[in-house]
Amino acid sequence: MPIALEEDQVLRKQLEIQHEGTVREEIEIFRKKALSLLDGEITDNEFRPFRLKHGIYGQRQQGVQMVRCKIPGGLLTVPQVERLAEIADDFGGGKGHLTTRQNIQYHFIPLRRVPDLMHKLADVGLTNREACFNTVRNVTVCNWAGIAQDEVFDVRPYAQRVAYAFLRKDLTGNLPRKFKIAFDGCAGKDCIQGAINDIGLRAVIRNGKRGFRMIIGGGMGPLPREAQLLEEFVPEEVLLNKCEAVIRVFNKYGNRKNKNTARMKFVIRERGMEWMREQIEKEFQDVRTNGGIAWPEMVPEGFGGYRSKPQMLTNGDLLPVLNSSWSADPAYDAWLETNVVEQQQLGYASVIVRVDQGNLSGDQLRGIARIASVCGDGLVRVAIEQNLVLSFVQLRRLPQVYAELSKIGLAESGARQIEDIITCPGAYTCNLGITKTMNLGAALQEVVRRYEDPEVKRLAIKASGCPNSCGHHWIGDLGFYGNARKIEGKEIPYYQMLLGGGYDEEGIMRFGLAVQSIPARLAPEAVRRVLDHFIANRLEGESFRNYVLRFKVETFRGMTSDLAKPAETFPEMYQDWGDEAAYSLQLGRGECAV
Repeated sequence: MPIALEEDQVLRKQLEIQHEGTVREEIEIFRKKALSLLDGEITDNEFRPFRLKHGIYGQRQQGVQMVRCKIPGGLLTVPQVERLAEIADDFGGGKGHLTTRQNIQYHFIPLRRVPDLMHKLADVGLTNREACFNTVRNVTVCNWAGIAQDEVFDVRPYAQRVAYAFLRKDLTGNLPRKFKIAFDGCAGKDCIQGAINDIGLRAVIRNGKRGFRMIIGGGMGPLPREAQLLEEFVPEEVLLNKCEAVIRVFNKYGNRKNKNTARMKFVIRERGMEWMREQIEKEFQDVRTNGGIAWPEMVPEGFGGYRSKPQMLTNGDLLPVLNSSWSADPAYDAWLETNVVEQQQLGYASVIVRVDQGNLSGDQLRGIARIASVCGDGLVRVAIEQNLVLSFVQLRRLPQVYAELSKIGLAESGARQIEDIITCPGAYTCNLGITKTMNLGAALQEVVRRYEDPEVKRLAIKASGCPNSCGHHWIGDLGFYGNARKIEGKEIPYYQMLLGGGYDEEGIMRFGLAVQSIPARLAPEAVRRVLDHFIANRLEGESFRNYVLRFKVETFRGMTSDLAKPAETFPEMYQDWGDEAAYSLQLGRGECAV
């Protein structure tokens, strides 16, 4: 056994050296091409696909870039978090932004400095390679993997190997459009929203054997579609083969002429699910007979934060159950109730760190790294709700964690409640952004924090700055996406309001119903009216979605019709939230579909 362990360590080290060489080489190639662009030797059109494949987006502000760092499986080590903090301060103006796909983004980076940032990421095993463009994007994993009380099995090692297997491959590097994969190991619930992914995988055990329930073809954007069932059970040993077969079919039949209908969901819509099953089975048999992308024997240690040998945990002075007695601090009690979840491991809990709309400072990232190192297992999990999770916190250390989070401004309660609003940056930086969504989020928080009704508190608000759904507006109880209209010849920022998105009683994802478009400045009033009506008219035990379906869209349109077409305007209506200047619709070239 010691010899085998030694051989394993040697092989892993060799792999890491090989991986390191590849990464450093491609970063210097990026630097060379970037300098060629800046020197006028190549055009922006020639550089754009190469730039995007490396996770570098253009911004509406000229001369600067958005750099997206992939966090495979949403898992970070303490050194990685510390490096992300350093990058925020040295490159990102002191800020980083968590996305709904377990990435972190930095804005306003001059192109000349981007290669140095890429090297900083590579130092700790992180990459922005294929975080954008028509590639297999970041592979997401339920942030409760390995710790959930109802877990079927830990899906993290499978996700890590799938993510690494599809990285830097010819097949997956130039698809018709982006391709998203999500893993979930919990029983009976969809923590990672697999139904909006091209491939959604849920852990299943059948006759003592591990495998995955596979759904395909989900996606949002202007024309959302729920994923369809492909296989009830895909054995673990052929998981990668089956995923490759799906990607091959998409690569062959995806629409390369029209980016607006290029996602895999449109292939299924046009040709049907039975045809799709037949084509996938053909490709699967070809992979099994003639070979395809192979499972990596090993993955560089720390890729995606997952470690083959987890840190030893101290059993020490543990409490058997979470102490539910009230303390003298109401703020701590509220935090304990909403932000702390007991794990399957006796005596340990996970802490949800509520990150307001995904925005973190360098100092906050350093503080999180310190808490994870001292009070947790040395890992930080990124949730698709734009929050962080600290796991393996001994129950007796919860007061200490709360105190440390308070010092860095991250001890807000209400995680996964109505105040915990999801937004994208919108027109703040994005070329396709119509409205500044984060400022709307702050305005909506002012309204909803006044409600103490438990049924209201459990609702979710999700907002995007355009129809492209980066803020997941289709699946919020209350959803908003930015658009613009004119009143008396003047442009006004508007938001389309959606109601009733999320899950039905059977746990199936459903999209919200479009109500109508409302001026940005009046959206908080629309939310107030809907919530007040919900409180006054809901039935006992009725979900928000069922309440919306019962009253029908017409009710809510009538309720907000005076807001949609106001009889009188006021000066602020011609301004977006957070702006003092008059609103003007300005769109650049979109790159999320390039």
